[in-house]
Amino acid sequence: MWHELADRCLTTDAVVTEASHLVARGGASAALPLEFLLAVGVPIVALEPSGHEHAVRLMNRYVDIPMDYADATLVVVADALKIGTVLTTDRRGFRAYRRANGAAFVVQP
Repeated sequence: MWHELADRCLTTDAVVTEASHLVARGGASAALPLEFLLAVGVPIVALEPSGHEHAVRLMNRYVDIPMDYADATLVVVADALKIGTVLTTDRRGFRAYRRANGAAFVVQP
């Protein structure tokens, strides 16, 4: 399902939820992250059941970091699409997380 998106930026619905919460805590409209993603055409993907199972395994593996659900969804999608670069503010987490092949992520910015 996601393979046609592999050459584009994308995010997950869990990341949008987390971003909306953080923006709202800062006093802005919770809709801003979603409005931005829609305006620039960034696809927002949801996990299938097997992806949720993979997310649980990842969250248990990285419990000491810790890995939240939004981060886990990004790793699941990156694994499925063989994506090695992530745009995130969670530099600590994504420097520790590993792709399915054992490689580290390239963290931007």
